[in-house]
Amino acid sequence: MNPRQISDLVTLHQRTSGRFDLENETRARAVTRSSIVWWQPGWLVMLSTIMLCLVGVYCINITSGLGTGEWTRTAFRQGVFAIIGMVGAALLVVPHYRRMIHFSWPLAALMIALLIFLLIPFIPESIVRPRNGGARRWINIGITEFQPSELAKIAFVLVMASYLRFRRNHRSIRGLFLPSLIAFVPMALILVQPDLGTAVLFMPALVAMLIAAGAKLRHLFSALGLSAVFAIVVVVLSLFFAQQNEYPLLRPHQVDRIAALIDQFEGDERHIQDRGFQGKQAITLVGAGGIAGHPEPYARALIVFSGLPERHNDMIFAVFANRFGLIGIMVLLVLYAAWVGGALWVAAMCRDPFGRLVCVGLAAMVATQAGVNIGMTIGLLPITGMTLPFVSYGGTSLVAGFLMAGLILNIALRRPAYLSRKSFEFDDDAE
Repeated sequence: MNPRQISDLVTLHQRTSGRFDLENETRARAVTRSSIVWWQPGWLVMLSTIMLCLVGVYCINITSGLGTGEWTRTAFRQGVFAIIGMVGAALLVVPHYRRMIHFSWPLAALMIALLIFLLIPFIPESIVRPRNGGARRWINIGITEFQPSELAKIAFVLVMASYLRFRRNHRSIRGLFLPSLIAFVPMALILVQPDLGTAVLFMPALVAMLIAAGAKLRHLFSALGLSAVFAIVVVVLSLFFAQQNEYPLLRPHQVDRIAALIDQFEGDERHIQDRGFQGKQAITLVGAGGIAGHPEPYARALIVFSGLPERHNDMIFAVFANRFGLIGIMVLLVLYAAWVGGALWVAAMCRDPFGRLVCVGLAAMVATQAGVNIGMTIGLLPITGMTLPFVSYGGTSLVAGFLMAGLILNIALRRPAYLSRKSFEFDDDAE
């Protein structure tokens, strides 16, 4: 039978059994296409984001010391950025998340270009204005200032998820080199700004995504051990050189923050009014909150008269703890646990490798950022200038946080196709 005869038979069959073919086609599409799932843990992530944002706006407002019911310009701006973030999250939910695979690398290239742009010395200060001792982190876009490093975090997670989704070379020690290099590029550029707090978020996200992608733990632990040894050597050498007023490795303010933490552990109060002032005041405010916190007028007075630097930004946790006490802290931790747990729940339900890795990477970033901020506020870690996610003041940071939540909700809403390719199933005994 020649091809023409076969074609005629197929056409005749389609005409005589059109209803049957239509039903089969409908079933086939149901199998090969993803569907929308309305009841899923992505809403938990979005709800936690909104509640944390409301907490942040309130705490930012009471840092001013104004009377009850009066709202500051800073709190109002944070509220506006929250609305922008929610709109951005809603728009991000509309397209299928897998389309972002094609835009991940161009977005990462754009973010790298902007990070390099920040470091160009002859850029006018009207566009890139150094702040806080010369830090170059913000680009003035007229109506506000834009911080590229916040969006670079999302771009990194998208790129890494796109790279790892169907690979297996990361299960060897040599295969970890390229993912580490991808993380090193934005980390190095952000460290030069300098912004140590944001830079340290990339490595935990990378490790979490590699674990989710099936990397061998012995390889990761070996790499992390070497990194820890390197970090300790850098800190020890920096403290040694600082005694001779030399700073070849870390900036002077970074060395002072490490030294302040050491002073605190040793009970040395000689520098309590300079390098140890911020940490001491933060711990005092947290402790003063007690079990249930203070009424708003009293808390406002304590916060203002404490003179705590960056109380609306890096040290917002101390403000919250003073106002709401230990009970409030437990509620805040539950909200963060709900955010991270919801993201990991979505990752567990998602069989698509790209979506799963994106959820894991974003969850690791938020968990690390919240943990480090709280740790430095209560004196367990050196002050790094890291903000509290969704709570601290910062327009770009808040919008980026809502975009993260929107991205996770996008993944949660779309159930992968039944015939989608399986991922991250390795037979260790066969290797």
